[in-house]
This record gives sequence, C-alpha cells and structure tokens, in this order.
Amino acid sequence: MSVQTQVANRSGLQQRRGRRWLNNESLTALLFVLPSLIGFTVFYAVPAIRGLWISFTNWDLLRPARFIGIENYIKLAQDREMWNALVVTVYYVLLNIPLQTLLAMVIAVMMYRLTQSMLIRALIILPWLMPPVVVGLIWLWLLDPNIGIVNLALKAMGLPMIAFLGLPQYAMPSIAMINIWQYVGYTALLIFAGLQSIPGSVYEAASIDGASETQTFWKVTVPLLRPVLVFVIVTSVIGSFQIFDTIAITTKGGPVNATKVLNWYIYEQAFSRFNMGYATAISIVLFLILILVSMVQMRIMRAGESDM
Repeated sequence: MSVQTQVANRSGLQQRRGRRWLNNESLTALLFVLPSLIGFTVFYAVPAIRGLWISFTNWDLLRPARFIGIENYIKLAQDREMWNALVVTVYYVLLNIPLQTLLAMVIAVMMYRLTQSMLIRALIILPWLMPPVVVGLIWLWLLDPNIGIVNLALKAMGLPMIAFLGLPQYAMPSIAMINIWQYVGYTALLIFAGLQSIPGSVYEAASIDGASETQTFWKVTVPLLRPVLVFVIVTSVIGSFQIFDTIAITTKGGPVNATKVLNWYIYEQAFSRFNMGYATAISIVLFLILILVSMVQMRIMRAGESDM
C-alpha cells in the first residue's frame, strides 16, 4: 500500500469520526448534558480550583489574599488540634458506619421477607427526608438532661439521668445514634432494592443443594449484594467524614473538643478565627483523604467485579 493511500485512509477515518461526533444523537446527548456540565463547572470545578489557590495564601476575608507558598501545609502538619479533629472524625465514622450498615441490612431483609408495603417504606425513609438541622433540634430536645423525654423515661425507670450531649464519653456516641436514626432507613431501602434484583432461581438452586438459611445469606445474598454494599458503604463513609449540621446544632464541637470533627474545625478556622487560607488547606487535605479512603474501599470490596 502506497503512502498516499495510507494518508487518504487516515483522512477518511478522521472525517468519519468527525461526522460521528456531529450527528444528531451526539448533539442531542450534549444538549441534555450541558446544563449539568455548566452547573458542575460553575459550582464545583471553578470553586475547587480557586480553593486550591487560596490554600497557598494568607487570607483573613478582610484584606487581599497574600501568597505564602506551602506555609499552611507545614502548619497543618504540626497542628495538634487538627490531628485531634481527624481522630475524632475517624472515631465517629467507626461508630456510625458498621452499626448503620448492619441495622440497614437487618431492616432490608425483614422488609423483603415479611412485608413490601409502600407505607412501611415511606415510614422508614421519613427521617431521611427531614433536614439535618430539624433532626438535630428534635434530638437536642429529646436528649435534654432536664426536660428531655429520654431522661424522663430513665428517671421513671429509676435510672440516673444522663447529659448525653454534655459529657465527653457520651457526646460522640449520641451524635452517631442521631445520624444512624436519620440515615438507616435510606440505606435499608437501597439494600432492599438490591435484594429485589437477585433472581429467585439462585435461591432455588441453593435450596436444592441443601444450603441452610444462614449459608444462603452469606454465600449467595451477600456476594450478590456487593455492588449495592459498595455504593452504600463508600457514600456513607464520605458523608460521615463531612458531618457538620448535627454537631453545629447540638454540641458545637464540645464538650472539651469531644465532637470537634474536621468540618467543624474548618468552620472555626474560616469564620471564627478568620484563617481562610489555612481552613482551605485543611479542606484540601480532607478531600485527598476522602479520595484515598474511597479508592481503598473500592479496591478491597472489588467494586469493578460482579458475582451475578
């Protein structure tokens, strides 16, 4: 084949590829994607790039930002308060995620086996539909050490009243309980949808092979639910690392920094101490931590594979 023929073939291929991108279907798809793309660019991509630049500055919101290089990151590595906030955040994640996922699994299996009523699903998801601020206020009143219904119930049973949100040893478990109450229904519905997608023939085959209920659950149900569980756990961990609303309403980082998570520490640095550059540097580090944690989770749980 001559050089001229090869050049002509490549030119024809490029023209066909160009026409493929300019056909009606491609333009229609681009038209549908364009609003989301514009929104992502304006509200996510541009602020993220600007935030990265701010993290290299000393900015107090009042005067122009002054470039200081990596000083904020050096300060961050030596900041004991920031490391304590990271430890508190990880503690909250470890309290929240395992129990929330386990309870959601139990609720989903019960719905799948006992009832598939739309009313039950609506009641289960109702707390998730409530704004986190409202949920925080409700539980702030319920757990009030003097007039809260929880402590009044403890008093009626002859048990001592507890300042759930006022004692360091109870504050973070109480925050975790509040958020589990709010999000467990939504998580259960996701798992319930995954259960419905499993073919009944798989269970019939397991029954014919003599598998017990426990064996069927661990050897059939859980492996086939892995794509749903990956989504649930990864998104739940990301959301737990970013907890803010409940703490802002209930404890405000106290008592004695027992609930001062990273997001609350970032808020303090930015809007109480006016260290916007340093707060943005912590936000960038949190973003990198979330990327790393998500990648590790997806790697361990084999997110790219299917057992179907």
